[in-house]
Amino acid sequence: MTESSSKQLPAVIVADEHSRITKAILDFVSQIPGSKVDTSHDPEAEARKLANRAAQRAALTAGSLALPPGPLGWLTVLPELIAIWKIQAQMVSDIAAAYGKHTALGREQMLWCLFRHTAAQAFRDLVVRMGDRLLFRRMSYAVAERIAKRIGVKVTQRTVGKGLSRWLPVVGALGVGAYAYYDTGQVASTAIAMFGSDFETEGAAEPATPWTHAKPGVVRRTTDKVTDKAVSGAARAVSRIARKTIDRKQPPE
Repeated sequence: MTESSSKQLPAVIVADEHSRITKAILDFVSQIPGSKVDTSHDPEAEARKLANRAAQRAALTAGSLALPPGPLGWLTVLPELIAIWKIQAQMVSDIAAAYGKHTALGREQMLWCLFRHTAAQAFRDLVVRMGDRLLFRRMSYAVAERIAKRIGVKVTQRTVGKGLSRWLPVVGALGVGAYAYYDTGQVASTAIAMFGSDFETEGAAEPATPWTHAKPGVVRRTTDKVTDKAVSGAARAVSRIARKTIDRKQPPE
């Protein structure tokens, strides 16, 4: 989504989306999902399988949520993002487990894996590349918030474009699903590259400082409810469209 397109919408709408997306990003990196995947003797091959499954799930989820046309479609934009991030975060966790490095997966690494391809410049104060090794600086809540806001700008521009695509439900759904597949593949590539090489976190021997300003789970629980409602609404909308299509094709008695 280009900046010119986002400027066509009222600034208050864009600002509100940016704020909600930033909060959602902070909530996601405040909690690392567990994994039931065992360490693999061929971690890269296992990681590719995990990435494939996650990408297919993400495409199906995004495409389904993009089906409702018009105003209803606008309501599914943020829930779609949350749903995709949940799939991607679990994928990153599983890839870490496949490489036997789940204990080294922190919020810094999760943030890097999920959004490095979206806004690489946002991480210049967090990650330093030293040869083939990545060095992560321990992230305070203030630093995480600053990074999340930078990422939020990029994601918001893309989100506005997704909202506009809702007015073309079938074409929009295909495009959104294809992008979710591609985006999840990018997250997987970042995770595989990171876990397949050496990385460390400054002060990793010390416990991470709690984010006293954060309220873990609040945004996640809220958006989970919104996602469930959106999926339910999308299913009802698709069902209505299908019934109308069938009725039109029924021959008169």
